[in-house]
Amino acid sequence: MKMRVFCAELVKMNAIWAVKPDVTLRGVPVYKGLLKPAAQKSLVMALRNVVQAAPLYTPVVASGKAMSVRMTSAGRFGWFSDRSGYRYLAEHPSGTPWPGIPPQLLKLWHQLTGLTREPDCCLINFYSEGAKMGLHQDRDEADFSWPVLSLSLGDDGLFRVGNTSRSGKTESLWLSSGDVVLLQGDKRLVWHGVDRIRYQSSGLLPAGGRINVTLRVVA
Repeated sequence: MKMRVFCAELVKMNAIWAVKPDVTLRGVPVYKGLLKPAAQKSLVMALRNVVQAAPLYTPVVASGKAMSVRMTSAGRFGWFSDRSGYRYLAEHPSGTPWPGIPPQLLKLWHQLTGLTREPDCCLINFYSEGAKMGLHQDRDEADFSWPVLSLSLGDDGLFRVGNTSRSGKTESLWLSSGDVVLLQGDKRLVWHGVDRIRYQSSGLLPAGGRINVTLRVVA
């Protein structure tokens, strides 16, 4: 039994060591261009199917102000925000079930995290011209020991990372299509956001814009 457990852990470690980050931003690993152009195009097609089943919507914050990004989800749960606050829903706001997470995203999750546990939620944010995401923490999940994996597709986005407290120094890095970020360990709860996008800097999406996909364990 001990040998079996050891072998399982060795498989996990090998999965993590198989890919090394190209750069770290305040300790957060960034894998530049990890998803190659052909894989990006394939994933965009899969995400279009998700959006067809669960259309993009514009969430609002507690004040009633609309966010500048549109979003939807795949998986067991989808992230949602309205005047009642932030939370996860078991269904799309329309009442229909969330579609399944595309298999290529699950493969990426297993490869980078080394986990056999699958994510519960694939949150899809679409940034059109002028859209941004203020500094925030991903803390609506039940257990912060699970990582959050973030993938960029389409136009460049200026990614900002701070600290686990709201105050203090921040640093920024342009994320390009195919880049992957992993929030884990003591960096799981860092404040982060996207200041702006470089509209039509990528040809992946014909009309321009940026897609950000995040995978997380919810419950």
